[in-house]
Amino acid sequence: MSWTPLSPWRPIPGTGQNLAIGAASVSSTAFNQYTQAVQISAIGGNCHVQVGQSPTAVATDMLVKATDQPYIVRVENGAKIAVIQDGSSTGTLNVIEVTH
Repeated sequence: MSWTPLSPWRPIPGTGQNLAIGAASVSSTAFNQYTQAVQISAIGGNCHVQVGQSPTAVATDMLVKATDQPYIVRVENGAKIAVIQDGSSTGTLNVIEVTH
């Protein structure tokens, strides 16, 4: 049986966003039509993220720690990502749109 490996994710130039991690949920701008996933990294503090068309992050959503390696998260066309702090952590969520 043969298989075809997936090509590596490639960043889409000019699509990086930095979202402030704070006590209130903040969301990104909508991802472009070519975006298949986003690479996310928490810098300086832990946070929770939610992906959707109109997301609002809450403390029970996916936890992203500042010590974690970057995550690749699959997204739909036009989706956004929202972030909120974990506990009293603050920092930045770096978001880069990627495609194959």
